[in-house]
Amino acid sequence: MKNSEKIILYQVFPRWFGNRCSDCVKNGTLHENGVGKFSDFTPKALEAIKELGTTHVWYTGIIEHATQTDYSAYGISKDHSAIVKGKAGSPYAIKDYYDVDPDLANDVNNRMKEFEELVERTHAAGLKVIIDFVPNHVARQYASDAKPIYVTDLGQQDNTNKAFDPDNNFYYLPGQTLSLYFQPLEEACEYTEFPAKATGNDRFTDAPDQSDWYETVKLNYGVDYVNGRTCYFDPVPDTWKKMRDILLFWASKGVDGFRCDMAEMVPVQFWGWVIPQIKQAHDVLFIAEIYNPAEYRNYLHTGKFDYLYDKVGLYDTLRGVICGSIAAHELTRCWQQLEGIQHQMLNFLENHDEQRLASDFFAGDARKGIAGMIVAATMNSNPVMIYAGQELGERGMDEEGFSGCDGRTTIFDYWSVKSIRNWVNGGKFDNKKLTAEQIALRTQYATLVHLIKNEPAIRDGSFYDLMYANPSSQHFNSRTQYTFLRKYWNEVILVVANFGPSVQKVRINIPAEAFHALGFEDNKPALVTDLFTGESGIGTLTEVWPYQLNLPAHGGRILKFTYIEE
Repeated sequence: MKNSEKIILYQVFPRWFGNRCSDCVKNGTLHENGVGKFSDFTPKALEAIKELGTTHVWYTGIIEHATQTDYSAYGISKDHSAIVKGKAGSPYAIKDYYDVDPDLANDVNNRMKEFEELVERTHAAGLKVIIDFVPNHVARQYASDAKPIYVTDLGQQDNTNKAFDPDNNFYYLPGQTLSLYFQPLEEACEYTEFPAKATGNDRFTDAPDQSDWYETVKLNYGVDYVNGRTCYFDPVPDTWKKMRDILLFWASKGVDGFRCDMAEMVPVQFWGWVIPQIKQAHDVLFIAEIYNPAEYRNYLHTGKFDYLYDKVGLYDTLRGVICGSIAAHELTRCWQQLEGIQHQMLNFLENHDEQRLASDFFAGDARKGIAGMIVAATMNSNPVMIYAGQELGERGMDEEGFSGCDGRTTIFDYWSVKSIRNWVNGGKFDNKKLTAEQIALRTQYATLVHLIKNEPAIRDGSFYDLMYANPSSQHFNSRTQYTFLRKYWNEVILVVANFGPSVQKVRINIPAEAFHALGFEDNKPALVTDLFTGESGIGTLTEVWPYQLNLPAHGGRILKFTYIEE
């Protein structure tokens, strides 16, 4: 089935997107550093996001999570600081599945209405809304104060004397008290949990360490991890029903899709049960964060997901190619290992978990990522994601607090991101505070995104890898260059990426098999258009002689051959 649209996902963290504070302090409170709001996504802001070619906005950190900010005056229970990472807290330590982050509201008492208005504005801008669904774990002090009156809260009816029970929502360590030895003594001793619950990253211990997801507890989907991972799925576990109702709740708010955090830590049988039910009631997408390639097809076919992260394959390989530790020809293995499901993979070079392209921990220069984005965006018909600030060359080199200087933009701290702040420019989005380099980079991203959306051969066409016909030679370096064809009807697109630091003149061999496989004629004249520059002329592709072209440093060329139908 052909896609009517290539999905372009723009991930953005509302907490820092609209934060205009220019003098944030390390480990600063909300009062000291400020915070972005739902209302910062004005029609003008959404128009600026859409200008990039975006189709979907992934608003990260919407659902209420544990925080060190005290909202008890609004009827929201206060979280203990010993089990909150950073002053703002992790958006993946969910505290109330039926509420939104009060940080993001201008009027805390009206916070859900403000979120609903954000959804309406996003739709009015012609964009769709994606939010996180965090199914594997919740904050240690999870307690919903916003749930519908008929909903029984997670853990409310658990038998805490049992380590495992199919009807329990949590896993317990009967008779044991939680110990946080890495916390300051007075802080750790103030927090008590008895009996201790299993920690979110599958740690069944009363003493998780600092590298664990110690601020979270694991949800029980009917798998007895202690006794051989025996599964109890019939009758349907209580947790399954509660999670279904939560998904239906958010879908009823007009949300268009869910990015499902650590989906592979939840039994695939649950997804295969719940996703069809949600889709029957609402037209929504399900995207799985998953890192085990051996389970990809299982979570697509049995689990019924629409798309999966392509992190372990394409992202990791592209990162290595960009940094010079992996040869470009290794990219061929990425699509080979995904044969038949590549169209269901989400490609990206940045997200909140990974280090920024321009950081000192990755490429050190955002321009070095252009070749990688060309490959990620044009290899197949699958979705592509851009992380807010990536198109501006955001370096992620601030030392914000809990996050530290790690090449990432913090998800734990109250912070403001300079590149985003200058782009927003007080809500004007007029580029006046951006550097010439930032404007040029954003223009490159926008050009690339619009062409992959508009070109049928890239959006829907066949793929043909040319690397086997182009081993390293005097005129082509398979370690730093990568090339392939896309074909749709009477159009063939030649993509050549150059990960090297200098301009290169290359010659691309087009083997006879390519003409046969894609069904176009050898040595037939065509109108050749450079899709980056718009320049055009007459040219041809033939097995007899390699196609010669110049490549920019850390970039690439995308040439469209349009054949006149006789």
